[in-house]
Amino acid sequence: MKKTGLLIGMAAVLTMCFLIASPASAKERWKMTSTWPPSISLIEADQAFVKAANQLCKGRLEIKFFTGGTLMPSYEVFDAVSKGTIEAAGDWPNYWAGKDLVFDTLGSYPMGLTPIDYLLWIYQAGGQAIYDEAYGKFGMVYLVTGVTPMECGLRGNKPIKTLNDLKGMKIRMSGLHQGKILQDLGAAQIAMAGQEIYQALQKGVIDAAEFSSPSSDWGMGFGEVTKYWAVPGWHQPASVMGVMINKKVWDKLDPDLQEDLRYAAKAAALEFTTKQYFDTVEFTQKFIDKGIQITTYDDAVLDTIEELMVKHTQESAKANPLFKKSIESQMKYRKAFAKWREMEGTFGFGFNPKIDLKLD
Repeated sequence: MKKTGLLIGMAAVLTMCFLIASPASAKERWKMTSTWPPSISLIEADQAFVKAANQLCKGRLEIKFFTGGTLMPSYEVFDAVSKGTIEAAGDWPNYWAGKDLVFDTLGSYPMGLTPIDYLLWIYQAGGQAIYDEAYGKFGMVYLVTGVTPMECGLRGNKPIKTLNDLKGMKIRMSGLHQGKILQDLGAAQIAMAGQEIYQALQKGVIDAAEFSSPSSDWGMGFGEVTKYWAVPGWHQPASVMGVMINKKVWDKLDPDLQEDLRYAAKAAALEFTTKQYFDTVEFTQKFIDKGIQITTYDDAVLDTIEELMVKHTQESAKANPLFKKSIESQMKYRKAFAKWREMEGTFGFGFNPKIDLKLD
């Protein structure tokens, strides 16, 4: 009996040790949501991150994703992650400029960084440190999951070519500094959620609107309620997507899991950025086929907008040290890159050939 009891006891201890060491019992489970509903293609950055993270973490961490609006209203995700109500959420940083002005530089900026600029600045020129400091103030870690191409520009039902065309218009446009520039140009910035834009354009509540890339704009039905498309999108030459992670939750992870998540974010950034860029081919053509007329601002218009951008940037830099730090970092990068950009000329991001090369 004693021998049998000893064997039973040893078996129980071994079973307990196995359960403690079992990957299943040690698995971390997170909930992640988004600012984006399924109808907006920007959610693809979040989906790509979750897919890559779950694959790379090999069962040690499992992220369950909930689309925007299913757990809470989109505007609540920042505070929810900050307080630890939810472990993570996808976002666009500029939505949080009311919490700290620096966020208005981290998602996009009028006449600011292009998609490739943002990626170079973030990964190679110290930009990630600015995100770390900005989100760190609110108890979060931030990983970039992608960048959109230039935002489409303004869509409406009258052509916009000059600054005079903007006067008196009610325009849905995101971004704090974008709004200041619109005011200088005699237009009114109207704030509304992306889901409300279609109906506002349809009913004439607003005269024009911007949202995002051609695929997003097409998916939101803007081709049905507008006739004109004014480019370029000076207000947002790019838009950064990312995932906010509660820092206490992050700090509990083993270093190798943290590294897995960083790699997952980079994988998502590659997948999302290239897809968004390539989608411009298909969805720009869809707008053209729909009969949308494209108008283009001349250089004088863009020069005026750049002057206004400089004025408001200088004012904000005086008011907020971290905003100033971010803009100075971006300016330092752009100046360092200026000579090479000049040397690249039209080859910076490919070029449109003047000769139609035909091969038999």
